[in-house]
Amino acid sequence: MTAFRDLLETFDNQFPDRDYKIEIEYPEFTSVCPKTGQPDFGTLTITYTPRKKCVELKSLKLYLQSFRNEGIFYEHVTNSILDDLVAVIEPAWLRIEAAFRPRGGMTETVSAQHTAAI
Repeated sequence: MTAFRDLLETFDNQFPDRDYKIEIEYPEFTSVCPKTGQPDFGTLTITYTPRKKCVELKSLKLYLQSFRNEGIFYEHVTNSILDDLVAVIEPAWLRIEAAFRPRGGMTETVSAQHTAAI
């Protein structure tokens, strides 16, 4: 659990018996490289099929902004966000893709996915 999980709020899914997907794109994600202290910038795409709860967008924005000064590797932040969202909204399915902008001439995209047990 990240220290920021408590920032996430939810609301009741109005269509819990229907399979549908929600896609959220956040092109302003920032964190800090724990090795160099340099800023990292990326676009997060969160796609999920809700069950009983959906994530409230303002709280998600504040949650994601809380990583701004965190020294954290791409892989760690991607999986931490996945774990926090799964814990809070308990989706049927959730995928996060974190596409980071070039630094040092290289880009990296990290994807992580959760599928609920039936």
